[in-house]
Amino acid sequence: MAPKSVCVYCGSRPGRNPAYAEAAKGFGQALAGAGWRLVYGAGDVGLMGEVARAAQSAGGETFGVIPTHLMQLEVGKTDLTRFVITETMHERKKVMLMNADAVVLLPGGAGSLDEIFEALTWRQLGLHGKPIVVLNTDGFWTPFLGLVDHVVAEGFADASLRGFLQSADTPEAAMDILRAELA
Repeated sequence: MAPKSVCVYCGSRPGRNPAYAEAAKGFGQALAGAGWRLVYGAGDVGLMGEVARAAQSAGGETFGVIPTHLMQLEVGKTDLTRFVITETMHERKKVMLMNADAVVLLPGGAGSLDEIFEALTWRQLGLHGKPIVVLNTDGFWTPFLGLVDHVVAEGFADASLRGFLQSADTPEAAMDILRAELA
């Protein structure tokens, strides 16, 4: 059986709270410790760089996907186990999701929201059945989870939409969910 791969969506910036970088490092180390591959946006900046460097230094495999136009801005991390350059953001998202067994959302901005909403929408439409875990470090994603609850409460989505999102407060708790889901 092939090792598991986990797609991580996260910020190309570090954010204001040092706990975000610590959680990214902890999650990268935990993935490598489990023998699982990190699939991510191939940047070497912000939380993307933190999670990748942590996975690498713990001996983990890394699979990065970056569109040509972000090579300079996100400082494409070319020393990954596998490094893929795409033409568009759409291709990047598809390659990342299709090469993973699960999705984990770490703190991030508009790009991370775009990615998670696409993964969530595809799950809702039955295009994949992969677990989606929100690493809610210091409550960062609580407003996002509340928004999804609001969308359901207002009748714009079935309650199953919220059920597709599992939340964890720590990298260890996220790994526990993934182990249970991917067993």
